[in-house]
Amino acid sequence: LPLLHCAQRMFASQTEGELKVTQILKEKFPRATAIKVTDISGGCGAMYEIQIESEEFKEKRTVQQHQMVNQVSRGFATGLRI
Repeated sequence: LPLLHCAQRMFASQTEGELKVTQILKEKFPRATAIKVTDISGGCGAMYEIQIESEEFKEKRTVQQHQMVNQVSRGFATGLRI
């Protein structure tokens, strides 16, 4: 049964939380060419994997890129892990 749940989740559309986080990121990173948000907490919205492609990250070290995204994420949920 757990495998069936995983398969259903893989083919499901984005959750409400994923859509909300995606919208906030689109507003904060308007030059992004791709934004992908995935709830990796089993659908409860406690932890998200975020992938962003943007010119805003050009010539920034990985740690600086993470800081930029984490700064935005602090505003949309308490207890959220990215």
